[in-house]
Amino acid sequence: MAQGQVYEIYAREVSHGTLFGFVEVEQLVFGERSTVVVDPSEEKIKSEFEHVKRTYLPMHSIIRIDEVEKQGPSKISKLKGGNVAQFPMPIYTPGDGKN
Repeated sequence: MAQGQVYEIYAREVSHGTLFGFVEVEQLVFGERSTVVVDPSEEKIKSEFEHVKRTYLPMHSIIRIDEVEKQGPSKISKLKGGNVAQFPMPIYTPGDGKN
């Protein structure tokens, strides 16, 4: 989730990564170009991540992570109200003076 939009992406590797508070996503997967019909929403997200090998997503911006058997189309959609809530923020506040 970023700037009022929900990014739905598919990847081969997802882990907690080495950066505290971030989820590491590698090997993004997009639909094959073998079809004649082009999905503009998938083309937009594909061009945004075109040369990305690995991305680090802030933990508080992730709505959910699912392991799926079949890939669907990647897409960007507007954030709508519903029963999904963000993690409370801030998760970690460095230097708060409490030791």
